[in-house]
Amino acid sequence: MQTIGLVGGMSWESSAAYYEALNRGVEERLGGLHSARTVMASVEFAEVTELQEAEDWDGVAGILRSAAESVERAGADFLMLCTTTFHRVAEQVQDAVSIPLLHLGDVVAEACKAEGVESVALLGTEFAMSRTFFTDRIAGHGLEVLVPDAGHHDELNRIIYDELVHGKVVDDSRREVVAMISELWDAGAGGVILGCSELELLIRQADSEIPVFPCTTLHVTAALDRALA
Repeated sequence: MQTIGLVGGMSWESSAAYYEALNRGVEERLGGLHSARTVMASVEFAEVTELQEAEDWDGVAGILRSAAESVERAGADFLMLCTTTFHRVAEQVQDAVSIPLLHLGDVVAEACKAEGVESVALLGTEFAMSRTFFTDRIAGHGLEVLVPDAGHHDELNRIIYDELVHGKVVDDSRREVVAMISELWDAGAGGVILGCSELELLIRQADSEIPVFPCTTLHVTAALDRALA
């Protein structure tokens, strides 16, 4: 079994979901007392968020590069960023280490293609939806990527940062997000990407008429495939 390197803390709720899912996945696949070999470096969420809001991406990259280097020194065989938004600096992080980075955008795009989806919607933080670093990576696999109308971005941010990162799951917020998914379906989306780990606390396949692609779940599955190959 390979050792999985995790750069987490963005948010800690997301990192906990990754850690639990990786260990449950190994237990399911191997049985007995087996668990995942992991190394994690957890950054301070407020610090990197302040740098993000100031558009100091060199500062963000510096923190995540240092975290990735520490994970590599600790013996990781490959690396995961437990976040969507901070994949904005994924290339800089990859350049800092000699182990491969399992890029979330590539994993999600391949999952969409495997389901025969050609046009997919992205739900996530305002930053991930309004910038192209993640949508372009997915589009590079031959997919059309839609995002909600800009009028919904602030509300999604509120749901993510004021509720979900604190573990609060609110039914009214679920209804709002489901309504956004319906709008995107009407706009031509054949599937929807939950492009923020915390959104998986709120939305399930049962809530949507179109295929749901949960980023964390797909990322973990791809990591397990690699670690146990």
